[in-house]
This record gives sequence, structure tokens and C-alpha cells, in this order.
Amino acid sequence: MKCLKVAFGMENDETLIDAHYGDSEFFAIYEVCEDGSVKLLEKRPNKAKDIKEHNEGHGDPRKAKAIVGQLMDVDVLAAFRMGPNFLRIRDESDKVAFFTRTRDLKLALQRVAENFNDLWEQVREKKAKTGG
Repeated sequence: MKCLKVAFGMENDETLIDAHYGDSEFFAIYEVCEDGSVKLLEKRPNKAKDIKEHNEGHGDPRKAKAIVGQLMDVDVLAAFRMGPNFLRIRDESDKVAFFTRTRDLKLALQRVAENFNDLWEQVREKKAKTGG
């Protein structure tokens, strides 16, 4: 069965952060499968949160690199809002960006599951380009 590993940028256990992805308190890492099943794999601390940014507070490439570095094993980065680093990560890494348009984790998981086939294809294409 096809499954994706998805990292949600979280404010608390039930709510996605309403700020930049790199400012998340932690990342909730879920396995989301083509049959609609979801399973929490871990809550991973965000080690990039405390990096001081030089670009007037947002979009520092060092922070983007730190986020990707701690989420190497993840296919999809899911966030409520988009920021400069989130776009940089999408464009310069093998990660697929997904905007949930909700801060409610349960609804965000449902939206990932509903978009599974499209996300699967995006991940497959990115890995083909990057040799992943």
C-alpha cells in the first residue's frame, strides 16, 4: 500500500501554527496511506525554531536548511500558511508543500488524505528529479 510521511507544523497537539513553518513548536509526523488511514508516528521537536534570522526576521536560508535537515525522512510538509522559507523548501528540496487552509489538525489530516493521489504524484516527480 502507498503511504506518505507528512510533517505538520504545530502550535499544540490539536492546532497547526498560525505563523511561519520554521516557528512551529514541534512537527507532528503522520503516516497517511492511500486507503485514508492515518497514524501518528512521532512528535518531533523543532530545533530550527531558535535560529536567529538575518533577513528582518523571516526567510533566512539557514533556517530553511535546518528545517529540511530535521525532516529528511518526510515526503510532505503541511502548513496552514505560506512563508518565504516554506516556498524555498518547496522549490529547492525534494519536499512537497501542502497548504491545509485550516489550523485544525483533524481536518488537515482529512485534507491530506483527500489529496493523497495528487500528493503521491508530486512526491514521485520530485524524487525522480532529485534522485531520491
